[in-house]
Amino acid sequence: MSDVRLEVGGRRYTIACADGQEDSVRHLASMVDSKLAQMGANLSNNEAKNLLFAAILLADELDEANKRVAAPAPPPKVEIDISSVAEKLESLAATLENAASRLEG
Repeated sequence: MSDVRLEVGGRRYTIACADGQEDSVRHLASMVDSKLAQMGANLSNNEAKNLLFAAILLADELDEANKRVAAPAPPPKVEIDISSVAEKLESLAATLENAASRLEG
């Protein structure tokens, strides 16, 4: 285990994390710190409430991103030339009629 020193919301914290995860923890803490900074004048005097609100905002962003990834792409729009299909079917029908006539004769 490693100890990582962080600064979030102007306060310093030391937390433990798995060896090798220090940079990741620092990055995540900087995201929380950034979110707190974006809150600006909306910060209250209650540190825990501010951190909770920042965490909720980040969770909301994550939820929206997950929804965008999970949403299936609409199927590709396929345009069919009905006239062309009808002509081909008529040609096929004529060919089959000719073949049937030859077999009967």
